[in-house]
Amino acid sequence: MTNLYSYRHDPQVPVFDDTDPVAVMDATCAVCSWGARMIHRMDRTGRVRICPIQTPLGAALLRHYGMDPDDPVSWLYLDAGAAHRDMEGVIHAARSFGGWGRLAGALLVLPRPLRDWLYLRLARNRYAIFGRDDLCALPDPAYQKRLMT
Repeated sequence: MTNLYSYRHDPQVPVFDDTDPVAVMDATCAVCSWGARMIHRMDRTGRVRICPIQTPLGAALLRHYGMDPDDPVSWLYLDAGAAHRDMEGVIHAARSFGGWGRLAGALLVLPRPLRDWLYLRLARNRYAIFGRDDLCALPDPAYQKRLMT
């Protein structure tokens, strides 16, 4: 985790409303599209917003945290100014939703290097295994309100 709200001081990151959590993910990845639907279903508060990396804000946030938006193998979750990446981000997000999301905490029994290795294998092969999808194409108006485009 880096300094809280460090992106606010980066002139390359567009100003955005960061009062609620933001999930930054690949809008063309089928796994990410599924994840976005799960966020929509599990986050009963409706607070979590979804920012595609294909947007200027999404790409800038990834670059700020040392990730390549053209090779998006990372998942980024911003919550209260703190950045959570990869599997740690997925676990943090899921646990914050409560309910069934708390089960993601079971992954914490795996050593972090193993979690990181598993996440990277999935991320690097996500298109080959799961294909592509468009997370912005869902017609649900409540879901569309979460998207930061």
